[in-house]
Amino acid sequence: MGQLAARGHELTPHPGEADVLVVNTCSFIDPAKKESIDTILEMAEYKKVGRARKLIVAGCLVERYRGDIRREMPEVDAIVGTNELDAIVALCEGGQPADAQPQPYLYHDLTPRVLSTPRHYAYIKIAEGCDHPCSFCVIPQYRGAFRSRRFESVVNEAARLFQQGVREINLIGQDTTCYGEDLGIRDGLAALLDRLARIETPREKWIRFLYAYPNKVTQKLLDTIAGHAALVKYIDMPLQHSSAGVLKRMKRGGAGDLFLKLLERIRRTIPGVAIRTSFIVGFPGETASDFEELCRFVEAAKFDNLGVFAYSDEDTSASFHLDGKVDGRTIYNRRRRLMALQRRVARARNRGLVGREIPVLVEGPSPETDLLWSGRTHGQAPDIDGVALINDFEGAEPRPGEIRRLRITEAHDYDVVGTLLAPNEEAPRFAPAGLVNIAPLADPLKPAAPAL
Repeated sequence: MGQLAARGHELTPHPGEADVLVVNTCSFIDPAKKESIDTILEMAEYKKVGRARKLIVAGCLVERYRGDIRREMPEVDAIVGTNELDAIVALCEGGQPADAQPQPYLYHDLTPRVLSTPRHYAYIKIAEGCDHPCSFCVIPQYRGAFRSRRFESVVNEAARLFQQGVREINLIGQDTTCYGEDLGIRDGLAALLDRLARIETPREKWIRFLYAYPNKVTQKLLDTIAGHAALVKYIDMPLQHSSAGVLKRMKRGGAGDLFLKLLERIRRTIPGVAIRTSFIVGFPGETASDFEELCRFVEAAKFDNLGVFAYSDEDTSASFHLDGKVDGRTIYNRRRRLMALQRRVARARNRGLVGREIPVLVEGPSPETDLLWSGRTHGQAPDIDGVALINDFEGAEPRPGEIRRLRITEAHDYDVVGTLLAPNEEAPRFAPAGLVNIAPLADPLKPAAPAL
């Protein structure tokens, strides 16, 4: 989007208005593939009933099924793989990209970018690719080997985002805890977080990172999070299972007892930390005993947030060739039971918050009802966790992007409800545009560019 906007193209969220339609896809698991294909076919209809002249498919589905898309989807006019993003402008403008073999893609602080999030929070990808051999995962096949962005590139982008009014930055990558290893930086993520926390901003800022690998969570990293107010007390650490046998077949290692010790160390180092994880149920060879062990582990660990995924048997993954496949009904029942167990854990933890006053980042009016506002606590990452609902406020009316304190009055399974206290900071002042690092627009003497 940044490259297209930098060339003067107009972006539109309405497919019926677009001259060129670009579908960015995922192929990690079957539901993602289905959603991607359904969206491609849906967008193809706009070539018949709208003004669209071209349909372009981008992303991981291209990497995995490039030949199939070309053979079986004549509606698609062009494809863009994960390392071919620089070709998007030429394809949208009717030209052809260079035939040179694309190099592993990794954007930097000078890459044109458009924020697709609300302007008070943003994501920064600090690395691309993955070197872990997890047998259920196909990401390394399509994203390539792990590679980190340069340290100052990330810092420069973060500083610019904060300057434009962003209040929360979320660092992402396939494994953020490996950041800097390929650059020879020891404890690279801890060093990066320390540097980001020291960026001077006129108002309070939040910085969090997602997707920690358990054996990469060092004491240095924990001490760094504990030592800076700007680093939210939140650890997202997908464990995938607790049974040593299942984890061995997943090629991840570890075990429930080791994880409990790690969780205890995290909580001891970072008082009040919120911990999120995710698990896969129905992995090949997972026995009833393995699953019961996982249930006991979840009860003991008392995670703040937890996601459960049904195993997806991907034909290019190493686990596809394992024996002991678990039937679909059993997988479905195990997922439901584990989520029900976590629901009780989460409800109890939320009830413990009633009566407390905690900081929240105000998001805006609730999408569910005009009677409520929505916000997020430190322990609620955007889109994946619960929310803090605001049913009353003191002082000035809430404004999106404010960080204010919330007095919690009610607790639900995943959400909390409360009264927003009077603000103690000035109203947010944002840069006038939601664009970041946009290069000069196209020459005004050239023909107008199509809407995309």
